[in-house]
Amino acid sequence: MREIKTFFVKTYGCQMNELDSEIMVGQLEQRGLSRIEDESAADLLIFNTCSIRDLAERKVMGKLGKLGRTSQRNAVIGVTGCMANAKKDSLFQKIPHIDFVLGTNNIHDLNNVLDDVLATGKQSVKTDDRFTTELDYLSAKRDDKVKAYVSIIRGCDKFCTYCVVPYTRGPESSRTPESIEQECRQLVSQGYKEIILLGQNVNSYGKDKPEWNCLFHDLLYRLDRIPGVERIRFMTSHPVDITRELMEAVRDLPSLCEFVHFPVQAGSNRILRKMHRIYTLEQYREKVNMLREIVPEVALGTDVIVGFPTETEEEFQMTFDVLKEIEYSVAFLFAYSPRKGTPAMRWQDDVPEEVKQERLQRLMKMQEEIYQKQRQSMLEREVEILVEKKNFKDSALLKGRTRCWKNVLFPGDESLIGTLQKVRIHSYSHQTLLAELIGVSNLIDR
Repeated sequence: MREIKTFFVKTYGCQMNELDSEIMVGQLEQRGLSRIEDESAADLLIFNTCSIRDLAERKVMGKLGKLGRTSQRNAVIGVTGCMANAKKDSLFQKIPHIDFVLGTNNIHDLNNVLDDVLATGKQSVKTDDRFTTELDYLSAKRDDKVKAYVSIIRGCDKFCTYCVVPYTRGPESSRTPESIEQECRQLVSQGYKEIILLGQNVNSYGKDKPEWNCLFHDLLYRLDRIPGVERIRFMTSHPVDITRELMEAVRDLPSLCEFVHFPVQAGSNRILRKMHRIYTLEQYREKVNMLREIVPEVALGTDVIVGFPTETEEEFQMTFDVLKEIEYSVAFLFAYSPRKGTPAMRWQDDVPEEVKQERLQRLMKMQEEIYQKQRQSMLEREVEILVEKKNFKDSALLKGRTRCWKNVLFPGDESLIGTLQKVRIHSYSHQTLLAELIGVSNLIDR
């Protein structure tokens, strides 16, 4: 029987995957294993994967394939995350030297699967379609000591035609407000200053459990009352579920940051229908206008896909015009790529790749002009930032974020990490704001 003493975890994809990795690390350390950063020396290798885009899958498949040609093929190798659910047993056929496949809804089974693999020497797969067993979030081993991810809902019921998430993470399953509050209280007591609530669609929280009488805005009010909580963020959202009550919570709750991810995806109603986004552009605009009326200083983020099947130049221009009109503070822009297992795979990918890339470049150029305008407007402003860490390239600089998600660098002592400070913006470099400290503040309590 193989013996494992050390492990290595590599995470691909979204913040939910990062949190899942932290939970697995906690489970393995409780088992008595030691985490190491040297992949080549580890007895256990876990690759927590993503299936959102084809490039992410190809990276993982290439990496796993190489392991079969190195001495690491003697290590226990596991594949977890969305790719595990999407490909399941076929992973063993394509990469026969891996030992186990563990789906997004089976993280709680990690130790049992390991025991089975070690005892029998046989491959093991667990990929349930639904999330039914609550995880031990309190045991998560977190890398960051200033901000922490907290899962509030898993899965998605929206079934956008381009997206694999409903098939890899299953239907929506909300976590009890009591367990969320307990975890947040523990994190605050441990010194965490920012809590980031996670879900494929956080603002549908509680709709699958009407007997709780606790929707997303209710949860936010509950968490804001925790003594010592400094900042709360959330991601990501679906426009259909962004309510007036949520907007008022952003306005009224001291801890809740004034940033809302409000993904539009496309500017054409026909394309939105084809994507199954279940809103029209008019309804979307109405909500954006309402939010900006209720929270004038709010910053908005978005996701956009260009080159969706049958998208015309005129329809792309509609998307271009929406971004130009709304002026998002954060925009994730992508060219469409078909994903196996999604309804959109039935349609011909008929927008040529060179046209997709040309449209994407136009959109990125215009968005950069918006960023430039927004950075200019920040000059000489005094803002509050949460100091997160030393700058990677220059250790004399500290890195922090504004409440509206802007990166800021400023000179300061590392003793300020984990505190809220006031800085004055004096310039910028690319998308990063450069600032100077205004005194030193002990903004620990609200």
